[in-house]
Amino acid sequence: MKTSFAAAFSLAFLAACASGDDIADAYGNFESTEVIVSAEATGRLLRFDVEEGQVLTENSVVGGIDSTQLHLRKAQLGANIKAVKSRVPEVSPQLAVIRQQIATQQKEKARIENLLKANAATPKQLDDINGAIALLEKQYTSTASSLNTQVSGLSTETQPLEFQVEQLKDQLAQTRVVNPVNGTVLVKYVEAGEVVNYGKPLYKLANLRTMYLRAYIDGNQLASVKTGQQVNVGIDQPDGTIRQIKGTVSWISAEAEFTPKTVQTREERVRQVYALKVRVENDGSLKIGMPGEMRIAK
Repeated sequence: MKTSFAAAFSLAFLAACASGDDIADAYGNFESTEVIVSAEATGRLLRFDVEEGQVLTENSVVGGIDSTQLHLRKAQLGANIKAVKSRVPEVSPQLAVIRQQIATQQKEKARIENLLKANAATPKQLDDINGAIALLEKQYTSTASSLNTQVSGLSTETQPLEFQVEQLKDQLAQTRVVNPVNGTVLVKYVEAGEVVNYGKPLYKLANLRTMYLRAYIDGNQLASVKTGQQVNVGIDQPDGTIRQIKGTVSWISAEAEFTPKTVQTREERVRQVYALKVRVENDGSLKIGMPGEMRIAK
């Protein structure tokens, strides 16, 4: 989530442009992209290795929420799945018995056919053996169909349980507090040992290596500024001088807005200005909320 600090700035340059005074083209305050990290699970915060001012790296695990109940539910589902699978019939052994019976009858049929050729058996004996083989083949087909139906039914019964296990795995992963981006911790909202709910803010951090000067320009200056343009950014020094650093215009508002109420004179309050952001690499001297000024490179 981006949180912008209220711009406390002056538009005195608007009145001074006509006189040609060497003043900045825009004024504003520095801000940064801030992220609030919230709990993704409910429970006691067993570990929380976060301190204000600490620099955290992306995807680092900084805390953990109690997951005992989730582990117990996962173990229970695993036992239920095992119990269902134990009822799955052994298909191959049962069918193998019938196949063996068919093979035996086939041998008997061949023997009777030889005897029939030698007039030592009757046609009825051959008909009887053919009938027995046909009956066994029907029994094989029926048994195979019945066993496959049982296996399919039990598989369907376990599938919802397996989906629940996957859901619990995802919930268990969410009990770990994982830092999403590189940044410096600005505010710490909770302490280890507290009970947190889903969505409760845990801490706020910002990437202070890259800062943005949010400033405002008059409509007359809009044509001289574009995104990607290099500009000079000035910050106040203790000795009263202004230190210049390089910056890049990263965003310009597409809509005009009225000058904020912090500007005192009525003439300036009714003017419309455009907001812009200048990206600046921070060497450690820039702080959130610090005032700054922008000068368009001539």
